[in-house]
Amino acid sequence: MKILLTGANGYIGSRLLPVLLEQGHDVWCTVREPARFNNRFNIPEQRILKIDYLQPGNGDQVPKEIDAAYYLVHSMSGGGGFEEKEKQVAEGFIGLIEGTNCKQIIYLTGIVNAEILSAHLSSRLAVERILSSGPVPLTALRAGIIVGSGSASFEIIRDLTEKLPIMIAPKWVNTKTQPIAIRNVIEFLTGVLGNESFYNQNYDVAGPDILTYREMILGFARVRGLKRFIYTVPVMTPRLSSYWLYFITSTSYSLAVNLVDSMKIDVVARPNNLADKLGIELIDYESSVELAFLKIGQNLVVSSWKDAFSVSNTGIDLAEYAELPEFGSFRDTKTRIFSPGLKQVVLNRIWSLGGETGWYFGTLLWKFRGYLDKLFGGIGLRRGRRHPIDLHPGDALDFWRVIIADREKMRLLLFAEMKLPGEAWLEFRIEEQENKTYKLVQTAVFRPLGVWGRLYWFSVLPFHYFIFNGMIEKLVQGDLSD
Repeated sequence: MKILLTGANGYIGSRLLPVLLEQGHDVWCTVREPARFNNRFNIPEQRILKIDYLQPGNGDQVPKEIDAAYYLVHSMSGGGGFEEKEKQVAEGFIGLIEGTNCKQIIYLTGIVNAEILSAHLSSRLAVERILSSGPVPLTALRAGIIVGSGSASFEIIRDLTEKLPIMIAPKWVNTKTQPIAIRNVIEFLTGVLGNESFYNQNYDVAGPDILTYREMILGFARVRGLKRFIYTVPVMTPRLSSYWLYFITSTSYSLAVNLVDSMKIDVVARPNNLADKLGIELIDYESSVELAFLKIGQNLVVSSWKDAFSVSNTGIDLAEYAELPEFGSFRDTKTRIFSPGLKQVVLNRIWSLGGETGWYFGTLLWKFRGYLDKLFGGIGLRRGRRHPIDLHPGDALDFWRVIIADREKMRLLLFAEMKLPGEAWLEFRIEEQENKTYKLVQTAVFRPLGVWGRLYWFSVLPFHYFIFNGMIEKLVQGDLSD
């Protein structure tokens, strides 16, 4: 089949794509920024479509010969007004799909069985209604919490469980939910594809366990061999709950607000026989956690919620930030010459920056900067990275975003997503010299916004001198254990 995959860079889209290709389908991927599309499956360039559904007329056109389309666009983390944005995107998508031969739209949405819905779930239901009002039959799969390596819910529960032996938690930890393994989600998404009996239908998809968030945390702890104690307080307001989640986990504040709003509502599936019809064996919660850690242990996390631009509210155009600004900016450049024998060593160190590896020098200062960022509403340093040694444009890297990651040209360019009175870049580039030696060029660039931006730059200059000198020395050092 010829399939249109929206949200191909997202958490679900990145998991679904290889399965569709393995099944022999021809897939067209729509993304806002082709530069950050991780094309590890060598999809032909003409099948990577640049489309912003808020402005559908300004990008590529959807091919007429499409048989089915997956709608995986989501704006939960996008700050205020996301409900209206999601409606506009859905309407833009319908406008484009109407001109094709598409026979089915498959939409992954949320379980909406509660009498009173959160803003997030209300928005999901509104999008479902818009998609079902179009000329193409809709199959809506409604899921609750998705458990898998790199998913937002998995990483948040992991943060809570591994960091807090004793939790003083809001009362929403007693809310009921029905989690589902990412493996089952992908099986449902592919199972309903092209089957006319599922056209114009909606189904709740969920695992076999109905659990409270407390039970999920304690179940996670059992899998990890941890002992945890949870005490609830009834007086924690939604705002305090959001701050509690924000400071303890790696989520952004806007996402924390929406999560807390949704966590107050029971998310339990309506019974159905869809799994039996498709021959899907549902995976229980603790087995889902074990499978997720198996992927993490093998460094096979193919996608992460943190890599979505909506998580950090940047919405940046990668191409716009691919070159360091020449004018109106401050620059700190450090260079070191090193021998040819260290070329791969230095390159590997650069590609391993951040996450568990850290930044090689001034670790406490990097952490302090992360705490300051969280204090002022930023994402902080705890976002980590998807893979310990693999980088692609668009990946999250602590409080940076990867703009360019070209091992062949030996260039890594990062753009700062921390709270700043301006814009910041950090570039690592290796250049071959005439005498067969190599030069590492490490450049920090800051484009200030107004007077405060200039004051900020000069206030951190002494720390930059200390940190960046130490970091480049470690990068070219023969043995980091010296």
